[in-house]
Amino acid sequence: MVERPASVVRELVDNALDSGARQITVRLLAGGVRLIAVEDDGCGIPREELPVALRRHATSKITDLHDLETVATMGFRGEALAAIASVSETSILSRPAGQESAYLLDARSGELRPAARNQGTTVEVKELFFSTPARRKFLKTDATELAHCIESVRRHALARPDVGFAIWHEGKLAEQWRAATGTPEEAISSRLADVISDKFVSNSVTVNHWAGPVHVTGRAGIPDAARSRPDQQFCYVNGRFVRDKVLTHAARAAYEDVLHGTKQPIFALYIEIDPARVDVNVHPTKIEVRFRDSREVHQAVRHAIENALATPRAAAVVEAAAAEAASDAARQPGLIAEAGAAPGKAATQSWPQTRMAFGEERVGTPVSDLAKLWAPMREEQAAPASTAAPVASEPIAPPLAPSTAASEVPSVVETSAPVQTAAPAATAPLVSSATPAATQTTPDSDTVKHRPSGQSSYFTRNTASAPAAYTPAAIKAEVVPATSTPSAAPAPTAARTTPAAADSAPVWPLGRAVAQIHGVYILAENSQGMVIVDMHAAHERIVYEQLKNSVNSSDGEQQIPSQPLLIPATFAATPEEVATAEDHAETLLALGMEVSPFSPKTLAVRAVPASLAQGDAVELARNVLAELAQHDASTVVQRARNEIMATMACHGAVRANRKLTLDEMNALLRQMEVTERSDQCNHGRPTWRQLSMKELDALFLRGR
Repeated sequence: MVERPASVVRELVDNALDSGARQITVRLLAGGVRLIAVEDDGCGIPREELPVALRRHATSKITDLHDLETVATMGFRGEALAAIASVSETSILSRPAGQESAYLLDARSGELRPAARNQGTTVEVKELFFSTPARRKFLKTDATELAHCIESVRRHALARPDVGFAIWHEGKLAEQWRAATGTPEEAISSRLADVISDKFVSNSVTVNHWAGPVHVTGRAGIPDAARSRPDQQFCYVNGRFVRDKVLTHAARAAYEDVLHGTKQPIFALYIEIDPARVDVNVHPTKIEVRFRDSREVHQAVRHAIENALATPRAAAVVEAAAAEAASDAARQPGLIAEAGAAPGKAATQSWPQTRMAFGEERVGTPVSDLAKLWAPMREEQAAPASTAAPVASEPIAPPLAPSTAASEVPSVVETSAPVQTAAPAATAPLVSSATPAATQTTPDSDTVKHRPSGQSSYFTRNTASAPAAYTPAAIKAEVVPATSTPSAAPAPTAARTTPAAADSAPVWPLGRAVAQIHGVYILAENSQGMVIVDMHAAHERIVYEQLKNSVNSSDGEQQIPSQPLLIPATFAATPEEVATAEDHAETLLALGMEVSPFSPKTLAVRAVPASLAQGDAVELARNVLAELAQHDASTVVQRARNEIMATMACHGAVRANRKLTLDEMNALLRQMEVTERSDQCNHGRPTWRQLSMKELDALFLRGR
């Protein structure tokens, strides 16, 4: 569908990628109105097939019905070249491997003559809409059309870091992105930094999640990097840029607990799925798709982002700051030569030899082989054997179940002493869970925060040798129980460490508490400088996560307890709501709700979740039915239940002007380091901030 020059650029770049090109050059004049030329180094078009390429519905990418049902190429309809040629002066110059010379085809005259060119194809489109002046006058200025063309190529570049792209306008280089090398993850990060910004990569975390036949990779921005506009949200399905409500809703749902206000998250997600499970032939511009099981994809995307954001970032921030400081020191004169020498880097497999998400070799293999790669998946109905299994950790003692009364939610966090075990793989407890004052644990308790198994995070990756807790004895002796990472567990000593030992012994990511400011903030020092913690926001998140874990563990198989209503609540329902209630009766029961037809146009709510028994049953039923009809995955009940627990955590957390001892402050810091999503409170506000020594020196003009 030709709407503007950017539409032509998109279709021609799609064809270039399908041909296996590794370098694509786009040349434009007058924003693409006067000239669009797309050059590639792909497989080329044989001489005898050039005239056929311009016929409507003629395509070389579909050979049988199976190929149409499992579309794995960017373009497939065979309409692009014919539609473009009908509204412009089009010519094609192509030469495949093994052909003596290239051939040039003029679309208007049909003349085919030899020409000079290396292997590949060049498509020139001149005077767009010259035969339809009514459409041409609705085009915008050259600068606007150029921006749309660049954005079209930009979207392709983000999906294919193994391909180089160059855009020339009026003989000047407008944009260029060189082909990235290294592992797929390194290549994606490099391309995101080149196309968007280095800040996007530094303010995002890696996403890599398998959920049955769905593989989600990419990067998700941290909550602090959220923007007021959704202009940095990119979703790709099998390498195709799409705008899909299911994916957008899933991403937004993953940020509910950590995003403040109406801010929009940033992310670049790459969904790899069996082509037979997605229909890309539902929109003329191919920017919309339809999934066979939208709930499956929705849950995969949501859990992928949630797991990526769950890991506390304190350790990563400290490591990044240390690396930056080391880099700055290496650049200073007077240091030994070895300080600036980078260690030898092992050779990594280049991108063209590795498929991004499938782990299959594809040297010279076109993208159309995607369907073949998914054939074993459809047969086995399981994740690839090469996928690493989740890290299995030793059983951890679960925390005591928190009280449901807001007044009984703990106000301080206790510490626990390290457990000395003979087995090298034994798990040492970190800090005990927050418990009501009547049942607070002693420093010798073995109770530690429970974490559901099967989730990869900072905690589960290091349970084999978790660090010892910050004990009161060590604090009184003014000794920082330093560890390089939470994977080391030296026993605390009663004497002050020597300077040499302090240099070799690492520190906790959030450091050691030194003071409390106005009963609101905790001031701590770590290896990089100063850390400021909002104690109420931090403790609120800790209690909230413990409440969620307690409820989830008590739910068993995620069955939500229901409360029958003494008098059923009836309401006038639309035909869609009645059909949804009948089709998803089992899903509603699993959610703790019973909604049944009362008459052809009336529904009756006979039971609601026990935790929401005091709410509006009719409004809840309408919201759940709307979610089921649109997304086939209801999050209304979970969202409402989380809001209740967030309120309980907010009222039960430590308040301002509450004086804490050093033991209590350090225990809070230690538990923040192992609590999921502890970098933001329940309302999305940050819980801590780092001020490096470099920033502190700048405040006082040191070194100037």
